[in-house]
Amino acid sequence: MFGNKKAEKLSGEQKAGSINIIGLGTEIAGDLSTKGDIRIDGKITGDVKSKAKVVVSGSGEVIGNILSESAEISGKITGDVNTSEVLFLKSTATLNGDVFSNKLVVESGANLTGRCQTGISQTKSIFTKNDGAEETAGKREASA
Repeated sequence: MFGNKKAEKLSGEQKAGSINIIGLGTEIAGDLSTKGDIRIDGKITGDVKSKAKVVVSGSGEVIGNILSESAEISGKITGDVNTSEVLFLKSTATLNGDVFSNKLVVESGANLTGRCQTGISQTKSIFTKNDGAEETAGKREASA
């Protein structure tokens, strides 16, 4: 009775607080886009875009770019990572690609092969194109 209005309001649109999981043994070929958090235990061949947090576990692998608000990487990434807030590279992480992030935390043992740019002031524009389409930040500036 009371829940119907709320369910109708959320139909077709994912709740921002929801968590998506790509399970161990699951392989996806294609781009993935979500408004909520996502945890990747399997393998994705394609770009991953999230307006929230992306977590790649120790068994997870992404062959493609990651664009998100924040990310925590323990697995293997082959591609660029662009976060508007913070990127955590755990000790088991292997990242072959460039990093563009406001803040970067690298644990001892993590492998990063690529260029790194932190303190980026305009990564907030990742998802803000007026016609609803997503775009990456065209101009990147580092603040000192």
